[in-house]
Amino acid sequence: MTDLYPSRISETPSIIKRKDPVLYNIHQDSGPLKQEDLNFYEKNGYLLCEKMFSDEEVDILRKELKQTMDDYRTVDESHIIRELGSEEIRSVFDVHKNTEFFQRLSSHERLVNIAQQLLGSKVYITQSRINFKPGFKGKEFYWHSDFETWHVEDGMPRMRAVSCSIILTDNYEFNGPLMLIPGSHQYYVQCSSGTPGNHYQQSLKKQEFGVPDQQSLKWLLEKGGKIDRATGPAGSVLFFECNIMHGSNGNISPYPRSNVFFVFNSIKNQLETPYSQLSPRPEFLANRENIKPIQAHSFDLSKSPLVL
Repeated sequence: MTDLYPSRISETPSIIKRKDPVLYNIHQDSGPLKQEDLNFYEKNGYLLCEKMFSDEEVDILRKELKQTMDDYRTVDESHIIRELGSEEIRSVFDVHKNTEFFQRLSSHERLVNIAQQLLGSKVYITQSRINFKPGFKGKEFYWHSDFETWHVEDGMPRMRAVSCSIILTDNYEFNGPLMLIPGSHQYYVQCSSGTPGNHYQQSLKKQEFGVPDQQSLKWLLEKGGKIDRATGPAGSVLFFECNIMHGSNGNISPYPRSNVFFVFNSIKNQLETPYSQLSPRPEFLANRENIKPIQAHSFDLSKSPLVL
């Protein structure tokens, strides 16, 4: 099995050039995005679509998120991640399987058609979750490339996946929005060696392995020239490339931040054996079972259960 993106095999980190295209369909007539949007995504590694969902739809999404949080508040299961030092829920994974509302939402044509346009193929969900960063005590998440983890620990072979974050609360510069280094998706940081078994149990709260070294981060920032912040009104949707370097600050403001998160992977890029000596991570983090392409639907979010 050829490993195009080896990582965690040496004590000395390094940077290599990306070996995969960013866009697999470069013409705007292949989906809803305009050519200028595609160009921006290809250059910067992300695209923020403001107000893709209306205020009325956002209200419904928030109610569903709150209901899901309430349902799991006292449940102790591995797919429910809590903040370090408190019982606050940080993330609930696999919501596209465990919750009817979010299962339908993951097939919404507004999301799926864009993912298919960017990846140039049919897609499936390889990971989903709802995230909540409470006011005053929401913890930071260190810089990382999702693909590095998905490649090494899950066996994702190529950079042909896109993350989709539906923003449910206004994202300000001061309430811990996602930060991204534009252009960093064009380079792959080979991280230092060493990953403990069952690393995911710790990394979902605080990632310490498979993270870039400071010199590599400085180099990426010099190339990108700045740090962008994904700020915008509730109802906006952020699409970001699987290899872009990103992270977030803690939230010490009074304003909570929450989002629904789907990872769309190309149906041609299904997970293989992890590119490491590690056992595959659990299904709720890296879907392998019953994989089939999503059939995109248009439906009314105001109807419950959702009507296709």
